[in-house]
Amino acid sequence: MTREALEASVAPPVLSTPAVHIFEDDLRPSETPPPSHLSPEQIYLRYEIDRTVAEIKRGRWKRIALQFPDDMLSDAPTVFDALNQKLHRKGPVLEEPKQLTEQPLTQTTDDPNITTQESYPEKLFILGDTSYGACCVDAIAAEHVNADVVVHYGRACLSPTARLPVIHVFTRQPLDLAPIVETFELLYPDRDQSIVLMADVMYATYLPDVGTILGGQGYSHIFITDIVHNPSSPIPNRTVPEAVSVDPTQLQHWHLFHISDPPESLLLTLASRVSTIHIFPTTTGSSALAAVAPAVSSSVALRRRYALLTSVSTASIFGILINTLSVKNYIRIVDHVKNCISAAGKKSYTFVVGKINAAKVANFSEIGAWVVVGCWESSLIDSKDFWRPILTPFELELALVGDEARIWTGQWSGNFESLLKGAKERSSNGTTMAEPTPHCEEAATAVTEEDYSSEPESVPPEFDLRTGRYVSQTRPMQERLQDHSHQQGYQRQESSLVERTKGEIAMIGNQVSPGAEFLRSSRTWKGLGSDVDVEYDLDESFNGAPVEEGRSGLAKGYTTSESNKRA
Repeated sequence: MTREALEASVAPPVLSTPAVHIFEDDLRPSETPPPSHLSPEQIYLRYEIDRTVAEIKRGRWKRIALQFPDDMLSDAPTVFDALNQKLHRKGPVLEEPKQLTEQPLTQTTDDPNITTQESYPEKLFILGDTSYGACCVDAIAAEHVNADVVVHYGRACLSPTARLPVIHVFTRQPLDLAPIVETFELLYPDRDQSIVLMADVMYATYLPDVGTILGGQGYSHIFITDIVHNPSSPIPNRTVPEAVSVDPTQLQHWHLFHISDPPESLLLTLASRVSTIHIFPTTTGSSALAAVAPAVSSSVALRRRYALLTSVSTASIFGILINTLSVKNYIRIVDHVKNCISAAGKKSYTFVVGKINAAKVANFSEIGAWVVVGCWESSLIDSKDFWRPILTPFELELALVGDEARIWTGQWSGNFESLLKGAKERSSNGTTMAEPTPHCEEAATAVTEEDYSSEPESVPPEFDLRTGRYVSQTRPMQERLQDHSHQQGYQRQESSLVERTKGEIAMIGNQVSPGAEFLRSSRTWKGLGSDVDVEYDLDESFNGAPVEEGRSGLAKGYTTSESNKRA
């Protein structure tokens, strides 16, 4: 046998994972962004270099974080150099910039139009990867570099922030107005119709020009929206007609014409508030008749969301996904969601996972449904690729109400500020507001006083609306709600350490932990070493091995306790 044949016959074993078991991620691999194709003049205009520099000098900020979305990272070095060049010039700033920040800037001089530079120069930082969604201000990454202000580029959800002041630069995009006007005339032949003219933030500067052209052609009832920082507005982050500001229901008599594709959360919010919605997409080219009427698709999406929330009505364990650490009042809405789940006799666990994907949340199979706490745009997530349904706080309140009391009016909201405002008004007035959004207090009252008595056998049966099957335990924490006289004692037990008997699972307030129960009864793999009997669990007299000092230091050279030398 030749040497080549011998080597071929003795092949090494295959140690790699078979191809059929390899997890394939649907996300495309990251690519290096191409170099900027914009000229210096275009950079100055699109990224508003002069206004940004004026804002920074007026605020006397010295450490500035520049947040770019992924599709604008190729322009980041050019913008960085342009800002550096402008900021380090000597002399006063005479330009009065337009106020576009989240918070009013503090004036430190007698003349608000003139500021002088401090003894040390400004320093810029580029934030290339956001912790959460690109529409939100990444205050966490900005604090890592001790930034005084964040300059946010591109489209934004305009959610209020509580950590740092923000300068929004929407980066005006090119747009041809002729197809927009032609499409508008074809969709609205009646010149007397009441129409709201709206655009995405990157195209909002074109609205006055479009309104002027349409006004010259006989349209007399057009309202042009302006950008405001108010997600709770009848039209989120936009001004509304005066009659609508007095009575929000008057918005139902208006038609909406939107330039550029809106996020799905905005589409669902406005679907029940305006008469009709027409969209002029800016990604399909400039052609007449490009607008579509998404009323049918919005109805289908709303029905899917309602079916989703009814499917989790029998879930006993909810997971709270924190998808923001910078939006104002996010801690309050987390506490509100916890109280709602607890009031319904269910269990909740809180997770901070950064950007949400199916692989992350699939690790927690004991969770029956998820609730996302984030900005009003990113909280809406399509659950078709996830193991469990994902809801918004608004949908959670609907899901926790009983099947008899749940009423679906077709209204939808992604902003949690309205939920906090309603809860505050109900707690101060002691009355229930007549709104389509159900309230956790009503659900808890109905559950604890009407449907349950002191005996567990009196609990009414609950059935899954999808399968019709009986669900034995949908409210594992219900006993806690029934015992109103021992609430304070329960809180003391919850915060104290209690020794548990061998073989038993954890108890929370005299209640079995639902997560631990699921781990014991349903999970087959419970971690490394779970199939090995632990000696001190079997023999009480076994004290275990003595504690010894181990190695310390860096991996390239550990220090042992005996010789005190590197190993």
